[in-house]
Amino acid sequence: MRKNFYLITLSFCLVSCYTYQVRKPVDPTADNKKDPKNNATVANNNASGQKDMQPVPAPINVKEKLAANKNVRIDVDGKSYKVIVDRWENDSLVAHPVRQPDKILKFHKNQINAEKIAEKRFSQPIADIITVTVYAGIGVGIWALLQQ
Repeated sequence: MRKNFYLITLSFCLVSCYTYQVRKPVDPTADNKKDPKNNATVANNNASGQKDMQPVPAPINVKEKLAANKNVRIDVDGKSYKVIVDRWENDSLVAHPVRQPDKILKFHKNQINAEKIAEKRFSQPIADIITVTVYAGIGVGIWALLQQ
């Protein structure tokens, strides 16, 4: 029983409520689906023989996504880095790894895969799971003490 308790305690120490999440770009076609008046206008334009105007997705600006002091996970030439952004020098990103503030990394903006930039964010579902599990553990502990 004591080994299980230490194992559970250790696993809770290693769990974090923060995860790296990729922000999804706003889809302009999603707005058309929400508004039925816009759909009717598009249908009338198609019926009259006009071309479908497909919205072109805006290019992702790497410099805007990687602002100073952000904690991010980036993909550079197929390798993943967890870094804290320091600054931009012309077209080069200057950053340091999360656990090593003395080490300096430089990446050109063309090396960075803009679609896989993930920001570190608080994850509410993980926090809820941890909270419920801790409350259940406390309940089991109290029940075990009362059974003696």
